[in-house]
This record gives sequence, structure tokens and C-alpha cells, in this order.
Amino acid sequence: MQETPRWSASPSHAGLERAVRENVPEVRGSLEFRRVPTGKFNTSWFVRDGTGRELVLRIAPPDDTEFVFYERDMMRQEPELHCLLREKTSVPVPRILAYDDSRRFVDRDFLIMERLPGRPLTELRGVDVDGVYRQVGRYLAEVHALAAPNYGYLGAHRPMPPCDRWAEAFKVMWGKLVADITRVGLYDTAEEAAMRDLLERHVSVFDRPVPAALLHMDVWNQNILVEGSGRVVGLIDWDRALWGDPEIEFAVLDYCGVSVPAFWEGYGRRRDISPEARVRHAFYLLYEMQKYIVIRQGRNHDPRAASVAKAQVRNVVRQAFGP
Repeated sequence: MQETPRWSASPSHAGLERAVRENVPEVRGSLEFRRVPTGKFNTSWFVRDGTGRELVLRIAPPDDTEFVFYERDMMRQEPELHCLLREKTSVPVPRILAYDDSRRFVDRDFLIMERLPGRPLTELRGVDVDGVYRQVGRYLAEVHALAAPNYGYLGAHRPMPPCDRWAEAFKVMWGKLVADITRVGLYDTAEEAAMRDLLERHVSVFDRPVPAALLHMDVWNQNILVEGSGRVVGLIDWDRALWGDPEIEFAVLDYCGVSVPAFWEGYGRRRDISPEARVRHAFYLLYEMQKYIVIRQGRNHDPRAASVAKAQVRNVVRQAFGP
């Protein structure tokens, strides 16, 4: 779940039309563009051609945006991930028709994909929500069954080197994230050192055999497309995906309110509730929460909201690890 950004002016309509026609030459007739009201990181349009065919054009943020370390160029990993998911799972993801980083048509990277049916769960009333979460659980179980030989953010955007152990990967991820918070001025050097030391004192609980599972890392109601009374027809926005411990995905699901009993019925496996797992959960929740300090301070230019996010992080640290 992301904050609404404050971007610069959108690309021109002429640039958008050229981007679609050059990359999807089979479109016919006039093109209609309608801004997608959801989505908080990229800027997207629904596109309809003269035959009624519908696409989605999604454009990355400007290069001078303040990013969390893994966000820069993260769109680059989506084509490969969508192909993998469509080939190896039954998860409903759209076919990506084009990815373009040439900057010939607009001054940002973009991709074009088929439009899936359905609407985000955030927009719907009267659906069988438990049934939706049960389906999401089944789909994520399929996703988590996919494994890589290394851990971390392994996509083409390369925000970190591949790691041989999950404990090593999470330590890199944690260090980069707290450095981002220092960069935007919300941690001083002592606070950054304290957060690094906190993980160092507990890093042994992460050093265990765990598959490098594919993780979505942004499953919330807006990224779940539903039609009818509750059939899930899309699980979208895979740009934040990483390969690692499924427990970190569970923490994001907790934060977003998805990990209800119906989800676990669909997922088909119980989560670990051992003391070691509780420690990992606290760090994984903090990893999710700390990104909002960067987003609210560096991207939304809202110091008050960033300070609130920082206070929430401090509260979790106190509750989990003491003063």
C-alpha cells in the first residue's frame, strides 16, 4: 500500500498516443485515454481503440522522484515476472505487451498491458470478502511455491546484489532502508546506527533454511481485482516483488488487513508463531512501516506525516524490544 504522490505534469496526449501505436501496432482507429483513478506510484491510463480493445498504459515516476532504494526502475522487473506467473501459476495477471525505456515518446519508462476485467476490491460493496481473501490465499500459496537460487530484489532494476542467504539479504535491505531515512533527514546518524544495531543483535533468528520464494509485497484491496459477487480476476502491481522469506509477505498482509482467517484457509498452511517468528515479524513489520517515512518526507513533502510515521515505528520498536 502506497501514499499518493505529488508528481510533475503528466506526459502529453500526443506522446501517449505515439507510445501506444508504436509499441502495439495492431491497435485500430482512434484511441481514447482515461486516467486510472487508483494506483499511487505510477501514473496509468485505460486505453480503448476503435474496435473496443482495452489496454492499460502505465508510466513510471519522473527520474528526480525521491525513491525508497528498491523503487527506482522497479518497473523493469515486471515483464519477466508476469511471464513467469502466467507460465507457472494460475494467478490472474495481465499479459504485458510492451516495456519501453527508450524515452522516445515520453520522458519516463512505461509498459503497456492488456486490461483485466473487474474492479479493485476497494471500490466494491456487497461482495463475499471472505471468499475473495480465500482465493487470494490460494493464489499466494502458488506464488510462494516459486523459488529462486538467490535472495533479495533480483529483478532487472538491480537495487542490491543477489545474496546466498536470506539473513544476508535482509540485512542488506534493512541497511539500505534506514540509510534512505537518514538521507531524507528523519534519522540522525545515532538513530540509524541504533536501527542497524537492533537487527545485528537479532540477526541469528533470520539465519535458517527458508526458500527464496517469490513475494508480491503489495497485496492490498486496491491490487485485488474482483468481478461479480466475488470472483478474483486480477492480482496486480508486481513491481515491488522480491525473493525471500514468505513471513515478510505475511507482515505486509497483516499491515494491509488481508491476513484474516479466510486468507489462511485459502493459503492452506499455518504460520509460525514461535518466539523466533515473533521477532522476525516485528522486523518485517518495521521494514514495511519505515518506507512511509521516506515516502511522506521525501516524496510527499509532508514532514508532519513523516514524523507520525516515525513515531509509529518507535512505538513498534518499544513494544517488541523494549525502551
